[in-house]
Amino acid sequence: MIETAVGPCPAWKVDGSSTWAIHIQGLGSTRAGTLRGVQVATDLGYSSLVVSYRNDGEGPTSGTGRSTLGWTETDDVEEAVHYAVRCGAERIVFFGWSMGGSIAIQLALRPRLAPYIAGLVLDSPVLDWSSVIRANCARAGLPARAGDLAIPWLSRKGLSRFLGLPAPIPVGAMSFTSWAPLLTAPTVILRGTNDDSAPDESSLALEKLRPRQVEVHRVAAGHTLSWNRDPVAWHTTVALWLKQTS
Repeated sequence: MIETAVGPCPAWKVDGSSTWAIHIQGLGSTRAGTLRGVQVATDLGYSSLVVSYRNDGEGPTSGTGRSTLGWTETDDVEEAVHYAVRCGAERIVFFGWSMGGSIAIQLALRPRLAPYIAGLVLDSPVLDWSSVIRANCARAGLPARAGDLAIPWLSRKGLSRFLGLPAPIPVGAMSFTSWAPLLTAPTVILRGTNDDSAPDESSLALEKLRPRQVEVHRVAAGHTLSWNRDPVAWHTTVALWLKQTS
């Protein structure tokens, strides 16, 4: 159990070296889905911590139980980082899936954690919530503009309260256009070209902005399904990248 400000969050721990991999699932997913990354980390001898966070169905319920798109959930995962350091972690690699990728990036940008962060392995990460909301509106058969109309309901105090959110979500602050200049951690992104939930334009744009930090690998697959498409290639790509960056 990882103790957080909102209560204990269950985690799985796999023993290994002083390099730790912290695995973060996406919105609506479960910890089990991240075991795809644990396989790679274990083969490299890393310790692994598979975490949960508030309102994910396994972690504690906070407020009305609604997700804040990673904004407050990041604080819970930060406690997992501190736990790892107390247990002897000297280097930390984040494996983040979808919204878990957004959480991983937010953590990598926190100055107090930066000395420990050795790299980010992100599968179908959410890099810009505005474009993700528009894409999901289109997938649901709604006009993409409906997504633009939804943003104020998330980011403005009075409107967000009607949605049951504990506080407004600063959607703009979680966009790569805001934080890209601050990203220093080596990052590999794996994503599907058929992803209609978190379009890959944001990943390609981030790679263009930060070519020395970010490397993108594209596969003909859907959202978080690159591993499902070719597990061996996914495993090989991630393992080789981690060996080269360590």
